[in-house]
Amino acid sequence: MAEYRPATPDQAEFLAELTGHGLLVETGVPGVYGRSGVFERVREGFDSLVTRVAAPDRLRFPPILPREHFEASGYLKSFPHLAGTIFAFEGSEANAAEQQERASRHEAWDEFQSMTDLVLLPAACYPVYPAIAKRPPLAKGGLTVDAGGAYVFRHEPSGDPARLQMFHQREMVRFGEPETVADWRNAWRDRAVDILGRVGLSPKLEVASDPFFGRAGRMLAANQREQELKFEVLIDIAGPEPTAVASFNYHRDHFTGVFGIDMADDGPAHTACLGFGLERITLGLFRTHGLDPATWPAEVGRELWP
Repeated sequence: MAEYRPATPDQAEFLAELTGHGLLVETGVPGVYGRSGVFERVREGFDSLVTRVAAPDRLRFPPILPREHFEASGYLKSFPHLAGTIFAFEGSEANAAEQQERASRHEAWDEFQSMTDLVLLPAACYPVYPAIAKRPPLAKGGLTVDAGGAYVFRHEPSGDPARLQMFHQREMVRFGEPETVADWRNAWRDRAVDILGRVGLSPKLEVASDPFFGRAGRMLAANQREQELKFEVLIDIAGPEPTAVASFNYHRDHFTGVFGIDMADDGPAHTACLGFGLERITLGLFRTHGLDPATWPAEVGRELWP
């Protein structure tokens, strides 16, 4: 079982306010909440703002991924502690009866479950690479794909309302030559700061690293920071430190090498991605402007709901 991260007093108080106003609905599992119509209206409003700023090619996928693609990506090497796999029943009637009997007593019934060919989507960009691999080699300049605001899963239960196990990640992926991709990542890094400022937040840009697993992961994280392959934009939500609400990663040719995505005239393409954590941004808006959007500054409302 993943280690539970308890909430700080400030985080626990904010969560109580959110549930008390009905914006979030407790399910009994840390990091998994229902959301009210008001909460979703704010989340969708920010998502629409991102769409108005940039409208590249669109691809949409469900929040599950073929296990074959997941295994090829190398995710389990870097983030085994965050992954979620999908199991299902494939037994006899007697097995089904025993499974139900044990489940009704809240006893272990996992022996009746088998791994399927699907996993929970760990990041919205992961289905994009095998999809683009089916196309011809990319023309000069490459392309940008908007993967939308898909639900993604991270197995990290926490009492912090900003650390969810299932959340929407609005992601875009850039394919192209190294310089083209790096310039795109850097431009969007600065654009994100502007977008968040337009809705009344106070974003801070920092060099960052991914939560790689184990001792080898600490070396990967140090290299990632040193080479400035990842940036994050942070805002104050709840707790002693600001929270990352957007990230900007330069992958070089990692994913294109795995899936065989080439430029028509210049070998393997490079990729970069950006991701907005839509629930975290929504929580930041409630934290900054109050729990009733009707009282928010007019300029914020115009950005979210023009």
